Amino acid sequence: MSRASTEPSLQDLVDGLPDLVDYFSNDTRSPAFNAGGAAAAALTPPAYSNWRDEQRAWSETAVLFQQTHNMPELFLNGPGSPGLLERLGVNTFANFASDRAKQFVACAPSGHAIGDCILYRHGEQSFELVSGMPVLDWVQYHAETGGYDVTVVRDNQTTDNPTGRRTKFRFQLDGPNAGKIFASAVDGEAPTIPFFRTAKVSIAGKEVLVLRHGMAGYQGVELSGAFADHDAVRDALLATGDQYGLVPCGTQAYYSTPMSSGWMPYPVPGIFTGEETRGFREWLSSTSWEAHIQLTGSFRSPNIEDYYATPYDLGYERIVKFDHDFIGRSALEEIRPEDRRTKRTLVWNRDDVLRVFASQLGEGPRYKAIDLPVSYYGWNQFDAVQDAAGRPAGVSCHAGYNDGELLSLAMLDPEHAEIGTELVLTWGEAWGGSRKPQVEKHQQTEIRVVVAPAPFAGAVQRMRRADLGAKA
Repeated sequence: MSRASTEPSLQDLVDGLPDLVDYFSNDTRSPAFNAGGAAAAALTPPAYSNWRDEQRAWSETAVLFQQTHNMPELFLNGPGSPGLLERLGVNTFANFASDRAKQFVACAPSGHAIGDCILYRHGEQSFELVSGMPVLDWVQYHAETGGYDVTVVRDNQTTDNPTGRRTKFRFQLDGPNAGKIFASAVDGEAPTIPFFRTAKVSIAGKEVLVLRHGMAGYQGVELSGAFADHDAVRDALLATGDQYGLVPCGTQAYYSTPMSSGWMPYPVPGIFTGEETRGFREWLSSTSWEAHIQLTGSFRSPNIEDYYATPYDLGYERIVKFDHDFIGRSALEEIRPEDRRTKRTLVWNRDDVLRVFASQLGEGPRYKAIDLPVSYYGWNQFDAVQDAAGRPAGVSCHAGYNDGELLSLAMLDPEHAEIGTELVLTWGEAWGGSRKPQVEKHQQTEIRVVVAPAPFAGAVQRMRRADLGAKA
């Protein structure tokens, strides 16, 4: 976020570092899932029961995710709001009515992604952006410096919120039985809601905004409303959902959802190089989210730009629309289809995974331990992927356990992205591991992987775009 005039800026930090990649690889503490520590755990426990049952619930019955405390938000109002968002987003804004939301994706002038978030439109001049700290910072920066007639209100995650409370509660109801639970919990008749559309309903007598959208990829809904109504709505959902096998979900299982949904959250924002983003770096504090990104894994390059991603690399090619002028448009137009990386799932070889587990016993050698259900050990994770001849094939990022397999999401070169292709992933960091405190001393090893679709689960692919409440 914006800094006080006396604070050092992100640009000051970058200027003072002899090696930015080395700094992010060794000396930062990840701003993501494991940084909140005890404070975050006090708000949402790692598990309400155990992560295995909680994870299985979203594919077999239903799960209730607690998102009230971990997602930052930005509220944008004023006549300049539509123009500001259209200038920053790669998305089309044609027919973006107040009963809709969208996956909002923003780029740097270089065409590299800054990030994405959920964008609600509440009225002609009223918008709400949910999650994606770098995107929220990027929007606020342009709102404050671009001469737009807008007002901005920030409501950061609870652990970084001086008020100690949020503006809104937020839950995600997901899984095969989510539709039945939603229909039963709503006061009166539940509306049919098409994918990424919104509707207002009453639950336990409280007004709730519903977005048809699945965090785990199933027939889910995101539910939000006044923070004061948090307990009443949550209690009503859990009571109604008990007969349908609804399970509350803690953070351990929650952070493994990308392996189910295929979403690649929080890429390294493409803002650390280039004069066109210098103003943003000078606006950001040296203690901002962006200043605390982390680089982890076997892939290593001295150039921070090799860790950037375009919207195409992240699987957003359907979202990019050249029907308006936006920051990064010219750069994206110049990227040829054959130069775009492809988002895929990698299915890890079971024998190789068992070999890594077995290395933890006896005298070694010790390979990097594979934690469950989340196996990536920093944020962002980049593991090198090669073909059988040792040629680079791309990078593996978010990794973890789901559907009875070890999976990871990858950005692959087109020639290696065909479904069924066999590749090799290098697991563990070079030189015995980095200085990051969560990384133990270990040796690198290779794990065979097979290219699969993203999302991996067939049920997810079938259900993710179904209308909530539709008989089909």
